Amino acid sequence: MPARELTVVILATLGAVAAATAESPDERRINAAEPLFADFLDAAGAIETIDSGLTTLFDERDHAAWQERFERSLHALNHALAEVSPEGMSTHGRRALAAMRSGVAFRTSTSSAPAGNCDDAVRASATGRELRTALYACFSSVGDAIQFEGYSFTRGDALGLLERVDEPERRRALFLAMEPLWRAVNGDNTPDSPYRRMLTVEAAHAGANIAAAEASLGLPARAAERWLEQALEAWSKAGGTETLEPWDFRYGYASATRTVQACAHQLEDANARFFDDLGANLARLGVIEDLDARPGKAPIDYTDFARIGRRVAGRWRPAIPRVSVFLQEEGLGAAGELAHENGHAVHYAAIRALPSLQMPDELSLAAEAFADITGWSVFNPAWQRRYLGCAGTESEGRRARLGSVILDVAWGLFEIRMARNPASDPNAVWTEITSRYLHIAPHPEWSWWAVRGQLVDDPGYMITYALGAFVTADLRAHIRARIGKFDAGNKAWYPFVSARLFRYGGEVEPQLLLRRFLGRPVTQAALLTDIRALGTP
Repeated sequence: MPARELTVVILATLGAVAAATAESPDERRINAAEPLFADFLDAAGAIETIDSGLTTLFDERDHAAWQERFERSLHALNHALAEVSPEGMSTHGRRALAAMRSGVAFRTSTSSAPAGNCDDAVRASATGRELRTALYACFSSVGDAIQFEGYSFTRGDALGLLERVDEPERRRALFLAMEPLWRAVNGDNTPDSPYRRMLTVEAAHAGANIAAAEASLGLPARAAERWLEQALEAWSKAGGTETLEPWDFRYGYASATRTVQACAHQLEDANARFFDDLGANLARLGVIEDLDARPGKAPIDYTDFARIGRRVAGRWRPAIPRVSVFLQEEGLGAAGELAHENGHAVHYAAIRALPSLQMPDELSLAAEAFADITGWSVFNPAWQRRYLGCAGTESEGRRARLGSVILDVAWGLFEIRMARNPASDPNAVWTEITSRYLHIAPHPEWSWWAVRGQLVDDPGYMITYALGAFVTADLRAHIRARIGKFDAGNKAWYPFVSARLFRYGGEVEPQLLLRRFLGRPVTQAALLTDIRALGTP
Protein backbone atom coordinates (compact mmCIF):
# COMPACT_ATOMS: atom_id res chain seq x y z
CA MET A 1 0.00 0.00 0.00
CA PRO A 2 1.48 3.44 -0.87
CA ALA A 3 2.67 5.49 2.10
CA ARG A 4 0.18 8.31 1.55
CA GLU A 5 -2.72 5.88 1.24
CA LEU A 6 -1.55 4.05 4.37
CA THR A 7 -1.43 7.29 6.33
CA VAL A 8 -4.91 8.29 5.16
CA VAL A 9 -6.32 4.89 6.13
CA ILE A 10 -4.72 4.93 9.56
CA LEU A 11 -5.76 8.51 10.29
CA ALA A 12 -9.29 7.74 9.16
CA THR A 13 -9.34 4.71 11.45
CA LEU A 14 -8.10 6.76 14.39
CA GLY A 15 -10.64 9.47 13.61
CA ALA A 16 -13.44 6.91 13.61
CA VAL A 17 -12.17 5.55 16.90
CA ALA A 18 -12.09 9.03 18.41
CA ALA A 19 -15.68 9.62 17.31
CA ALA A 20 -16.74 6.31 18.84
CA THR A 21 -15.07 7.05 22.16
CA ALA A 22 -17.05 10.27 22.53
CA GLU A 23 -20.31 8.27 22.65
CA SER A 24 -19.56 6.17 25.73
CA PRO A 25 -19.41 7.57 29.29
CA ASP A 26 -16.73 5.06 30.21
CA GLU A 27 -14.72 6.00 27.17
CA ARG A 28 -15.00 9.65 28.14
CA ARG A 29 -13.61 8.67 31.54
CA ILE A 30 -10.72 6.88 29.84
CA ASN A 31 -9.99 9.96 27.75
CA ALA A 32 -10.05 12.10 30.88
CA ALA A 33 -7.64 9.68 32.59
CA GLU A 34 -5.00 10.00 29.86
CA PRO A 35 -3.25 13.05 31.44
CA LEU A 36 -3.28 11.30 34.82
CA PHE A 37 -1.70 8.23 33.28
CA ALA A 38 0.90 10.42 31.57
CA ASP A 39 1.75 12.05 34.93
CA PHE A 40 2.07 8.60 36.47
CA LEU A 41 4.39 7.37 33.71
CA ASP A 42 6.52 10.50 33.91
CA ALA A 43 7.01 10.02 37.65
CA ALA A 44 7.69 6.31 37.25
CA GLY A 45 10.27 6.94 34.53
CA ALA A 46 12.05 9.58 36.62
CA ILE A 47 12.14 7.30 39.67
CA GLU A 48 13.49 4.41 37.61
CA THR A 49 16.18 6.68 36.18
CA ILE A 50 17.27 7.76 39.65
CA ASP A 51 17.03 4.22 41.06
CA SER A 52 19.26 2.99 38.25
CA GLY A 53 22.12 4.81 39.97
CA LEU A 54 22.79 7.01 36.96
CA THR A 55 21.85 10.26 38.71
CA THR A 56 20.41 11.64 41.93
CA LEU A 57 18.23 14.21 40.18
CA PHE A 58 16.02 14.11 37.11
CA ASP A 59 14.53 17.29 35.68
CA GLU A 60 15.92 19.09 38.77
CA ARG A 61 13.88 16.94 41.20
CA ASP A 62 15.15 14.29 43.59
CA HIS A 63 13.72 10.86 44.36
CA ALA A 64 11.50 12.12 47.17
CA ALA A 65 9.89 14.77 44.97
CA TRP A 66 9.23 12.31 42.19
CA GLN A 67 7.93 9.72 44.67
CA GLU A 68 5.40 12.23 45.96
CA ARG A 69 4.27 12.91 42.38
CA PHE A 70 4.13 9.18 41.69
CA GLU A 71 1.89 8.48 44.67
CA ARG A 72 -0.34 11.47 43.98
CA SER A 73 -0.83 10.56 40.31
CA LEU A 74 -1.32 6.88 41.14
CA HIS A 75 -4.05 7.75 43.66
CA ALA A 76 -5.81 9.99 41.15
CA LEU A 77 -5.49 7.42 38.38
CA ASN A 78 -6.81 4.56 40.50
CA HIS A 79 -9.77 6.71 41.50
CA ALA A 80 -10.48 7.61 37.87
CA LEU A 81 -10.34 3.98 36.72
CA ALA A 82 -12.14 2.40 39.66
CA GLU A 83 -15.63 2.55 38.19
CA VAL A 84 -14.70 2.14 34.52
CA SER A 85 -16.00 -0.98 32.80
CA PRO A 86 -14.91 -2.27 29.40
CA GLU A 87 -18.48 -3.34 28.64
CA GLY A 88 -19.84 -1.42 25.67
CA MET A 89 -16.51 0.19 24.86
CA SER A 90 -14.93 0.31 21.46
CA THR A 91 -11.86 -1.84 20.80
CA HIS A 92 -9.73 1.29 21.23
CA GLY A 93 -11.27 2.03 24.64
CA ARG A 94 -10.84 -1.51 25.88
CA ARG A 95 -7.21 -1.55 24.76
CA ALA A 96 -6.52 1.80 26.44
CA LEU A 97 -8.13 0.65 29.69
CA ALA A 98 -6.22 -2.65 29.66
CA ALA A 99 -2.96 -0.83 28.93
CA MET A 100 -3.50 1.61 31.80
CA ARG A 101 -4.24 -1.16 34.27
CA SER A 102 -1.30 -3.21 33.05
CA GLY A 103 0.96 -0.16 33.22
CA VAL A 104 -0.06 0.52 36.80
CA ALA A 105 0.54 -3.11 37.78
CA PHE A 106 3.95 -3.13 36.08
CA ARG A 107 5.20 0.19 37.40
CA THR A 108 4.11 -0.57 40.97
CA SER A 109 5.60 -4.06 41.18
CA THR A 110 8.84 -4.20 39.19
CA SER A 111 12.08 -2.38 38.62
CA SER A 112 14.83 -2.94 36.07
CA ALA A 113 17.39 -2.53 38.85
CA PRO A 114 17.85 -5.73 40.91
CA ALA A 115 15.92 -5.25 44.16
CA GLY A 116 15.89 -8.79 45.56
CA ASN A 117 18.39 -11.06 47.27
CA CYS A 118 19.75 -14.05 45.38
CA ASP A 119 19.93 -16.08 48.60
CA ASP A 120 16.14 -15.91 48.90
CA ALA A 121 15.87 -18.20 45.86
CA VAL A 122 16.68 -21.24 48.01
CA ARG A 123 14.08 -20.37 50.63
CA ALA A 124 11.44 -23.09 50.48
CA SER A 125 8.59 -20.71 51.32
CA ALA A 126 9.37 -18.25 48.52
CA THR A 127 6.45 -17.66 46.16
CA GLY A 128 6.57 -17.43 42.38
CA ARG A 129 6.86 -13.63 42.34
CA GLU A 130 9.41 -13.73 45.17
CA LEU A 131 11.40 -16.38 43.33
CA ARG A 132 11.42 -14.30 40.16
CA THR A 133 12.72 -11.30 42.09
CA ALA A 134 15.39 -13.36 43.87
CA LEU A 135 16.53 -15.16 40.72
CA TYR A 136 16.75 -11.90 38.81
CA ALA A 137 19.02 -10.59 41.56
CA CYS A 138 21.27 -13.64 41.00
CA PHE A 139 22.05 -12.31 37.54
CA SER A 140 23.62 -9.27 39.20
CA SER A 141 25.30 -10.66 42.32
CA VAL A 142 26.47 -13.90 40.70
CA GLY A 143 26.08 -13.42 36.96
CA ASP A 144 28.03 -10.18 36.84
CA ALA A 145 30.93 -11.58 38.86
CA ILE A 146 32.18 -14.41 36.63
CA GLN A 147 35.71 -15.32 37.79
CA PHE A 148 38.12 -16.33 35.03
CA GLU A 149 41.90 -16.29 34.98
CA GLY A 150 42.11 -13.85 37.86
CA TYR A 151 39.59 -11.36 36.45
CA SER A 152 35.93 -10.70 37.11
CA PHE A 153 33.59 -10.55 34.09
CA THR A 154 29.96 -9.66 33.66
CA ARG A 155 27.79 -12.40 32.23
CA GLY A 156 27.49 -10.60 28.89
CA ASP A 157 31.21 -10.05 28.64
CA ALA A 158 31.93 -13.68 29.50
CA LEU A 159 29.56 -14.88 26.77
CA GLY A 160 31.21 -12.49 24.32
CA LEU A 161 34.63 -13.77 25.31
CA LEU A 162 33.56 -17.30 24.36
CA GLU A 163 33.42 -16.01 20.78
CA ARG A 164 37.05 -14.88 20.84
CA VAL A 165 39.16 -17.21 22.99
CA ASP A 166 41.09 -19.37 20.53
CA GLU A 167 42.20 -22.20 22.84
CA PRO A 168 39.48 -24.86 23.36
CA GLU A 169 40.65 -25.67 26.89
CA ARG A 170 40.40 -22.00 27.90
CA ARG A 171 36.94 -21.76 26.35
CA ARG A 172 35.90 -24.78 28.40
CA ALA A 173 37.28 -23.20 31.57
CA LEU A 174 35.44 -19.95 30.83
CA PHE A 175 32.23 -21.82 30.10
CA LEU A 176 32.46 -23.69 33.42
CA ALA A 177 33.25 -20.46 35.23
CA MET A 178 29.57 -19.59 34.69
CA GLU A 179 28.43 -22.64 36.64
CA PRO A 180 27.81 -20.62 39.85
CA LEU A 181 25.09 -18.72 37.95
CA TRP A 182 23.55 -21.93 36.62
CA ARG A 183 23.48 -23.33 40.15
CA ALA A 184 22.01 -20.16 41.60
CA VAL A 185 19.16 -20.44 39.10
CA ASN A 186 18.59 -24.18 38.92
CA GLY A 187 20.51 -25.77 41.79
CA ASP A 188 21.18 -29.42 41.08
CA ASN A 189 18.21 -29.55 38.68
CA THR A 190 16.06 -31.34 41.20
CA PRO A 191 12.29 -30.73 41.14
CA ASP A 192 12.67 -28.35 44.09
CA SER A 193 15.32 -26.18 42.43
CA PRO A 194 14.57 -22.43 42.46
CA TYR A 195 13.84 -22.25 38.72
CA ARG A 196 11.66 -25.35 38.68
CA ARG A 197 9.66 -24.18 41.71
CA MET A 198 9.29 -20.76 40.13
CA LEU A 199 8.10 -22.12 36.80
CA THR A 200 5.58 -24.44 38.44
CA VAL A 201 3.62 -21.43 39.70
CA GLU A 202 4.54 -19.05 36.84
CA ALA A 203 3.78 -21.40 33.92
CA ALA A 204 0.46 -19.67 33.24
CA HIS A 205 2.28 -16.32 33.10
CA ALA A 206 4.81 -17.75 30.65
CA GLY A 207 2.05 -19.28 28.56
CA ALA A 208 0.18 -15.98 28.48
CA ASN A 209 3.31 -14.20 27.23
CA ILE A 210 3.68 -16.76 24.46
CA ALA A 211 0.01 -16.59 23.48
CA ALA A 212 0.13 -12.78 23.45
CA ALA A 213 3.15 -12.84 21.14
CA GLU A 214 1.32 -15.11 18.70
CA ALA A 215 -1.80 -12.95 18.87
CA SER A 216 0.19 -9.78 18.21
CA LEU A 217 1.09 -11.22 14.79
CA GLY A 218 -2.36 -12.69 14.19
CA LEU A 219 -1.03 -16.25 14.40
CA PRO A 220 -3.18 -19.15 15.57
CA ALA A 221 -2.36 -20.84 18.87
CA ARG A 222 0.84 -22.92 18.81
CA ALA A 223 1.88 -21.58 15.42
CA ALA A 224 4.94 -19.98 17.01
CA GLU A 225 6.33 -23.37 17.98
CA ARG A 226 6.25 -24.54 14.37
CA TRP A 227 7.85 -21.31 13.12
CA LEU A 228 10.70 -21.71 15.60
CA GLU A 229 11.15 -25.36 14.68
CA GLN A 230 11.34 -24.40 11.00
CA ALA A 231 14.12 -21.91 11.71
CA LEU A 232 15.99 -24.45 13.80
CA GLU A 233 15.57 -27.12 11.13
CA ALA A 234 16.96 -24.70 8.53
CA TRP A 235 19.98 -24.03 10.73
CA SER A 236 20.46 -27.76 11.32
CA LYS A 237 20.77 -28.31 7.57
CA ALA A 238 22.69 -25.17 6.60
CA GLY A 239 24.69 -24.29 9.68
CA GLY A 240 27.07 -27.24 9.57
CA THR A 241 26.78 -30.81 10.81
CA GLU A 242 29.89 -31.02 13.01
CA THR A 243 29.07 -31.78 16.65
CA LEU A 244 30.38 -29.01 18.90
CA GLU A 245 30.82 -28.78 22.63
CA PRO A 246 28.67 -26.03 24.17
CA TRP A 247 31.73 -23.88 24.87
CA ASP A 248 32.67 -24.08 21.17
CA PHE A 249 29.30 -23.17 19.64
CA ARG A 250 29.63 -19.38 19.94
CA TYR A 251 33.22 -19.53 18.75
CA GLY A 252 32.09 -21.53 15.73
CA TYR A 253 29.74 -18.86 14.40
CA ALA A 254 31.73 -15.79 15.46
CA SER A 255 34.65 -15.60 13.04
CA ALA A 256 33.43 -12.14 11.99
CA THR A 257 33.82 -10.99 15.59
CA ARG A 258 37.41 -12.16 15.63
CA THR A 259 38.14 -10.66 12.22
CA VAL A 260 37.17 -7.15 13.32
CA GLN A 261 38.21 -7.39 16.97
CA ALA A 262 41.39 -5.38 16.47
CA CYS A 263 39.41 -2.38 15.23
CA ALA A 264 36.16 -2.85 17.18
CA HIS A 265 36.81 0.08 19.49
CA GLN A 266 35.05 3.33 20.37
CA LEU A 267 31.69 1.67 19.88
CA GLU A 268 29.75 4.52 21.45
CA ASP A 269 31.09 6.89 18.81
CA ALA A 270 30.52 4.36 16.00
CA ASN A 271 26.94 3.87 17.18
CA ALA A 272 26.28 7.62 17.32
CA ARG A 273 27.65 8.13 13.82
CA PHE A 274 25.57 5.23 12.49
CA PHE A 275 22.30 6.62 13.82
CA ASP A 276 23.21 10.11 12.65
CA ASP A 277 23.74 8.65 9.17
CA LEU A 278 20.27 7.13 9.44
CA GLY A 279 18.76 10.55 10.10
CA ALA A 280 18.29 9.80 13.82
CA ASN A 281 20.84 11.92 15.67
CA LEU A 282 20.76 10.54 19.23
CA ALA A 283 21.81 13.77 20.92
CA ARG A 284 19.14 15.81 19.14
CA LEU A 285 16.55 13.17 20.04
CA GLY A 286 17.54 13.54 23.71
CA VAL A 287 18.57 9.91 24.22
CA ILE A 288 20.30 9.24 27.55
CA GLU A 289 23.16 6.74 27.15
CA ASP A 290 24.01 4.85 30.37
CA LEU A 291 26.89 2.61 29.31
CA ASP A 292 29.24 2.37 32.30
CA ALA A 293 29.43 -0.50 34.78
CA ARG A 294 28.64 0.19 38.45
CA PRO A 295 27.45 -1.80 41.47
CA GLY A 296 23.70 -2.35 41.48
CA LYS A 297 23.20 -1.61 37.79
CA ALA A 298 20.56 -3.78 36.11
CA PRO A 299 22.13 -7.07 34.92
CA ILE A 300 20.34 -7.01 31.59
CA ASP A 301 20.52 -4.40 28.84
CA TYR A 302 17.31 -2.47 28.31
CA THR A 303 15.77 0.79 27.13
CA ASP A 304 13.02 2.67 28.92
CA PHE A 305 11.38 6.08 29.00
CA ALA A 306 12.98 8.53 31.40
CA ARG A 307 10.08 10.72 30.27
CA ILE A 308 7.30 9.90 27.84
CA GLY A 309 6.36 12.05 24.88
CA ARG A 310 3.05 13.85 25.45
CA ARG A 311 1.12 17.00 24.82
CA VAL A 312 1.76 19.75 27.35
CA ALA A 313 -0.08 23.06 27.05
CA GLY A 314 -1.19 22.12 23.56
CA ARG A 315 2.29 21.32 22.25
CA TRP A 316 4.11 18.03 21.84
CA ARG A 317 6.82 17.56 24.45
CA PRO A 318 9.34 15.00 23.15
CA ALA A 319 10.15 11.79 25.00
CA ILE A 320 13.49 11.21 26.69
CA PRO A 321 14.51 7.59 26.10
CA ARG A 322 17.14 6.05 28.39
CA VAL A 323 19.48 3.27 27.21
CA SER A 324 21.10 1.05 29.85
CA VAL A 325 23.88 -1.18 28.49
CA PHE A 326 27.01 -2.74 30.01
CA LEU A 327 29.64 -1.61 27.51
CA GLN A 328 32.92 -3.03 28.79
CA GLU A 329 34.18 -5.61 26.29
CA GLU A 330 34.21 -4.35 22.72
CA GLY A 331 33.32 -6.32 19.61
CA LEU A 332 30.50 -7.03 17.20
CA GLY A 333 28.26 -8.50 19.88
CA ALA A 334 28.53 -5.35 21.98
CA ALA A 335 28.06 -3.19 18.87
CA GLY A 336 24.94 -5.14 17.95
CA GLU A 337 23.52 -4.83 21.47
CA LEU A 338 24.15 -1.09 21.48
CA ALA A 339 22.53 -0.68 18.05
CA HIS A 340 19.57 -2.78 19.23
CA GLU A 341 18.96 -0.75 22.38
CA ASN A 342 19.34 2.53 20.50
CA GLY A 343 16.91 1.11 17.96
CA HIS A 344 14.43 1.04 20.84
CA ALA A 345 15.40 4.59 21.77
CA VAL A 346 14.73 6.10 18.35
CA HIS A 347 11.48 4.15 18.16
CA TYR A 348 10.35 5.61 21.49
CA ALA A 349 11.40 9.11 20.42
CA ALA A 350 9.21 8.89 17.32
CA ILE A 351 6.00 7.75 19.05
CA ARG A 352 3.12 10.22 18.89
CA ALA A 353 0.42 8.06 20.48
CA LEU A 354 -1.81 8.66 23.48
CA PRO A 355 -0.03 7.88 26.76
CA SER A 356 -2.03 4.70 27.35
CA LEU A 357 -1.13 3.23 23.96
CA GLN A 358 2.47 4.29 23.54
CA MET A 359 3.86 0.91 24.66
CA PRO A 360 1.04 -1.53 25.49
CA ASP A 361 1.96 -5.12 26.30
CA GLU A 362 0.89 -6.33 22.87
CA LEU A 363 3.55 -4.16 21.23
CA SER A 364 6.43 -6.00 22.95
CA LEU A 365 7.22 -8.37 20.10
CA ALA A 366 7.00 -5.73 17.39
CA ALA A 367 9.14 -3.35 19.47
CA GLU A 368 11.91 -5.94 19.82
CA ALA A 369 11.74 -6.59 16.08
CA PHE A 370 11.94 -2.86 15.31
CA ALA A 371 15.07 -2.56 17.48
CA ASP A 372 16.82 -5.33 15.57
CA ILE A 373 16.34 -3.50 12.27
CA THR A 374 19.42 -1.53 13.33
CA GLY A 375 20.84 -4.19 15.65
CA TRP A 376 21.45 -6.55 12.73
CA SER A 377 23.21 -3.91 10.64
CA VAL A 378 26.50 -4.14 12.54
CA PHE A 379 27.11 -7.63 11.14
CA ASN A 380 27.13 -6.30 7.59
CA PRO A 381 30.65 -5.66 6.21
CA ALA A 382 29.46 -2.27 4.94
CA TRP A 383 28.71 -1.17 8.52
CA GLN A 384 32.04 -2.53 9.75
CA ARG A 385 34.07 -0.78 7.08
CA ARG A 386 32.36 2.57 7.59
CA TYR A 387 32.23 2.66 11.38
CA LEU A 388 35.12 0.43 12.46
CA GLY A 389 37.55 0.72 9.58
CA CYS A 390 37.87 -3.02 8.90
CA ALA A 391 35.43 -5.77 7.96
CA GLY A 392 34.85 -9.47 7.64
CA THR A 393 33.15 -11.17 4.71
CA GLU A 394 29.45 -11.22 3.92
CA SER A 395 29.33 -14.91 4.85
CA GLU A 396 31.10 -14.34 8.17
CA GLY A 397 28.74 -11.52 9.04
CA ARG A 398 25.63 -13.54 8.20
CA ARG A 399 26.78 -16.48 10.33
CA ALA A 400 27.65 -14.26 13.30
CA ARG A 401 24.28 -12.48 13.13
CA LEU A 402 22.24 -15.64 12.72
CA GLY A 403 24.21 -17.55 15.34
CA SER A 404 22.97 -15.24 18.07
CA VAL A 405 19.49 -15.23 16.53
CA ILE A 406 19.30 -19.02 16.50
CA LEU A 407 20.21 -19.18 20.19
CA ASP A 408 17.27 -16.86 20.93
CA VAL A 409 15.07 -19.11 18.81
CA ALA A 410 16.26 -22.11 20.83
CA TRP A 411 15.47 -20.32 24.10
CA GLY A 412 12.05 -19.37 22.74
CA LEU A 413 11.29 -23.01 21.93
CA PHE A 414 12.64 -24.01 25.35
CA GLU A 415 10.18 -21.69 27.08
CA ILE A 416 7.27 -22.86 24.95
CA ARG A 417 7.93 -26.46 25.91
CA MET A 418 8.58 -25.70 29.57
CA ALA A 419 5.42 -23.59 29.88
CA ARG A 420 3.37 -26.41 28.36
CA ASN A 421 4.79 -28.96 30.79
CA PRO A 422 6.41 -27.17 33.74
CA ALA A 423 7.20 -30.48 35.45
CA SER A 424 9.68 -31.27 32.67
CA ASP A 425 13.39 -31.49 33.36
CA PRO A 426 14.70 -28.19 31.90
CA ASN A 427 18.18 -29.59 31.32
CA ALA A 428 16.69 -32.44 29.29
CA VAL A 429 14.47 -30.07 27.28
CA TRP A 430 17.42 -27.77 26.50
CA THR A 431 19.68 -30.71 25.65
CA GLU A 432 17.15 -32.16 23.21
CA ILE A 433 16.75 -28.82 21.39
CA THR A 434 20.44 -27.95 21.20
CA SER A 435 21.70 -31.42 20.30
CA ARG A 436 19.02 -32.02 17.66
CA TYR A 437 19.07 -28.66 15.91
CA LEU A 438 22.36 -26.96 16.82
CA HIS A 439 24.51 -30.12 16.82
CA ILE A 440 25.77 -29.38 20.33
CA ALA A 441 27.09 -32.34 22.30
CA PRO A 442 24.58 -33.30 25.03
CA HIS A 443 25.40 -32.26 28.57
CA PRO A 444 22.21 -32.74 30.60
CA GLU A 445 24.29 -32.56 33.78
CA TRP A 446 24.65 -28.79 33.33
CA SER A 447 21.99 -26.07 33.38
CA TRP A 448 23.89 -24.03 30.83
CA TRP A 449 20.67 -22.64 29.41
CA ALA A 450 20.39 -20.44 32.54
CA VAL A 451 22.33 -17.42 31.29
CA ARG A 452 19.45 -15.19 30.15
CA GLY A 453 17.90 -12.97 32.80
CA GLN A 454 14.59 -12.82 30.92
CA LEU A 455 14.03 -16.52 31.69
CA VAL A 456 13.48 -15.67 35.35
CA ASP A 457 12.54 -11.98 35.28
CA ASP A 458 9.62 -12.47 32.88
CA PRO A 459 9.05 -16.15 32.00
CA GLY A 460 7.89 -16.56 28.41
CA TYR A 461 9.43 -13.27 27.25
CA MET A 462 12.14 -14.92 25.14
CA ILE A 463 9.45 -15.57 22.52
CA THR A 464 9.52 -11.86 21.68
CA TYR A 465 13.14 -12.19 20.50
CA ALA A 466 12.63 -15.59 18.90
CA LEU A 467 9.47 -14.83 16.96
CA GLY A 468 10.54 -11.23 16.50
CA ALA A 469 13.47 -12.38 14.35
CA PHE A 470 10.99 -13.36 11.63
CA VAL A 471 9.48 -9.87 11.80
CA THR A 472 12.89 -8.18 11.69
CA ALA A 473 13.99 -10.13 8.63
CA ASP A 474 10.74 -9.29 6.84
CA LEU A 475 10.90 -5.60 7.74
CA ARG A 476 14.55 -5.19 6.75
CA ALA A 477 13.91 -6.74 3.34
CA HIS A 478 10.91 -4.48 2.76
CA ILE A 479 12.74 -1.32 3.86
CA ARG A 480 15.66 -2.10 1.53
CA ALA A 481 13.23 -2.56 -1.32
CA ARG A 482 11.60 0.81 -0.62
CA ILE A 483 14.50 3.15 0.22
CA GLY A 484 17.64 1.19 -0.63
CA LYS A 485 20.44 -0.17 1.53
CA PHE A 486 20.84 1.35 4.97
CA ASP A 487 23.35 -0.79 6.91
CA ALA A 488 26.05 1.85 6.36
CA GLY A 489 23.63 4.76 6.72
CA ASN A 490 20.78 6.23 4.70
CA LYS A 491 19.28 9.58 5.72
CA ALA A 492 15.90 8.47 4.42
CA TRP A 493 15.70 5.62 6.96
CA TYR A 494 14.42 7.42 10.06
CA PRO A 495 11.84 9.58 8.29
CA PHE A 496 10.60 6.49 6.47
CA VAL A 497 10.23 4.16 9.48
CA SER A 498 9.05 6.94 11.80
CA ALA A 499 6.17 7.89 9.55
CA ARG A 500 5.11 4.35 8.70
CA LEU A 501 5.95 2.24 11.78
CA PHE A 502 7.23 4.07 14.83
CA ARG A 503 4.95 7.07 15.31
CA TYR A 504 1.83 5.00 16.03
CA GLY A 505 3.16 3.24 19.13
CA GLY A 506 0.37 0.83 20.01
CA GLU A 507 -2.56 2.92 18.80
CA VAL A 508 -2.72 0.71 15.72
CA GLU A 509 -2.72 -2.97 16.67
CA PRO A 510 0.65 -4.57 15.79
CA GLN A 511 -0.65 -7.15 13.34
CA LEU A 512 -2.62 -4.47 11.48
CA LEU A 513 0.30 -2.03 11.45
CA LEU A 514 2.70 -4.69 10.14
CA ARG A 515 0.20 -5.88 7.54
CA ARG A 516 -0.29 -2.35 6.23
CA PHE A 517 3.43 -1.63 6.20
CA LEU A 518 4.33 -4.84 4.36
CA GLY A 519 1.16 -5.04 2.27
CA ARG A 520 0.58 -8.57 3.65
CA PRO A 521 0.97 -10.54 6.89
CA VAL A 522 4.42 -11.29 8.26
CA THR A 523 5.77 -14.61 6.99
CA GLN A 524 8.69 -16.93 7.76
CA ALA A 525 10.15 -16.59 4.26
CA ALA A 526 12.74 -13.83 4.76
CA LEU A 527 14.37 -15.37 7.83
CA LEU A 528 14.33 -18.91 6.45
CA THR A 529 15.90 -17.70 3.20
CA ASP A 530 18.54 -15.89 5.25
CA ILE A 531 19.40 -19.00 7.26
CA ARG A 532 19.48 -21.23 4.20
CA ALA A 533 22.02 -18.87 2.63
CA LEU A 534 24.58 -19.69 5.33
CA GLY A 535 27.90 -20.64 3.83
CA THR A 536 27.37 -18.82 0.53
CA PRO A 537 30.04 -16.25 -0.37
